Amino acid sequence: PFSSSRNRITSVKVDNFSLTLVPDTGMRLSIEVDLGITSAPSATKEMRLSVLADLHVEMNPEGNLELVTSDCKPTLEEVQSTEERDRSAPHKSSGSEVDKQINVEKICLEVAKLLLLPNERLMSLAAPFPITPTCQVQYLPLAAPMYSEQGIIMSLQTTFQVSGTVVPLPVSPVPFSMPEPANSSTSHLILAVSEHFYTSLFSALEASGALNVSLLSSLTTASLAEKILQMSSLFQEDLPVLLQAVTRSSPHVVLEEDKAILKLFLTAQIGAGSSLFQRFLSVNVDVTARLHLSVTDTRMIISVAAIEDIELSLATSDVGPILAALLEELFLPTIREEVPAQINAVLSQGVFLPHIASFTYTDVNVTIHKDYVLIPCNLQLEARSR
Repeated sequence: PFSSSRNRITSVKVDNFSLTLVPDTGMRLSIEVDLGITSAPSATKEMRLSVLADLHVEMNPEGNLELVTSDCKPTLEEVQSTEERDRSAPHKSSGSEVDKQINVEKICLEVAKLLLLPNERLMSLAAPFPITPTCQVQYLPLAAPMYSEQGIIMSLQTTFQVSGTVVPLPVSPVPFSMPEPANSSTSHLILAVSEHFYTSLFSALEASGALNVSLLSSLTTASLAEKILQMSSLFQEDLPVLLQAVTRSSPHVVLEEDKAILKLFLTAQIGAGSSLFQRFLSVNVDVTARLHLSVTDTRMIISVAAIEDIELSLATSDVGPILAALLEELFLPTIREEVPAQINAVLSQGVFLPHIASFTYTDVNVTIHKDYVLIPCNLQLEARSR
């Protein structure tokens, strides 16, 4: 950055490198560097290079967030020289001296280069993340961030893809924005996830077929014939009974204080036969399940913690009318045990939350409120693998 070919930098020491928030504007980068500069064999100066750069994040034409500089001001001060040791106070060079010794454009170009790696990581925020082998989630910025005294506020829109195609999702009844926290937080980051996100997640899983499950019952056609007499005329040999459950309408999630409830609406085709499935009953199954939410690394772990209610109703029958009490006696134990296990298996890898590459979440706290989930956490830079 120095224009004079006679000057040679012999030492570099970074004294300060800080980033501060400027409400309603952006951020300010402050860099102070002590330089040892030799212009002749016996003349060595200690100079302090100070750089103030104003930064902000904007959306580029591709829709990605990008960190840019809006202003850059370098200054150079002489701290001490070998010829003037008795002068201990810093001496600021005159404008002409600075112009001779410092190349402003080159220094500001170096500052801009410091933003290359952060911008690469910012682009990773909008990358698609896998949920299942065929289903992905993607978080897209809606606008450039806003800056307040509390921090940086960023709004993201969630899209889900199945086999590379964006899934049309239920329309959110109201636009979502994070409510004002009751107390100030010391966490690096606060994520607010709307109730609509969870309903959309399970709707995407439904569209991918991940919620369609096959359940093996402990019953056989022979044991069923003891309860349903017409079974013996349909099946002459004893075969295992299977339940093939498919969604009949979109699932939805309801968030209440300290509680997340999943409502599933399934139709179970009940039949027998290993090579050729023969259906003899069709049963509507409405499941109300309590969800457990936690965070590991940058993934939200969603699991069925308990079944709160299951309603069975006969849709069609090839073996005559079946009383509701008998349906529950025969099939409720299998549904109660297997449906949560299947859903937990589908979501076993978790759902990636918005995050930037090389960062992970620590000190996470998950709190469920009415209509949204609040996740305050700290950020930790992952160690580079060699």
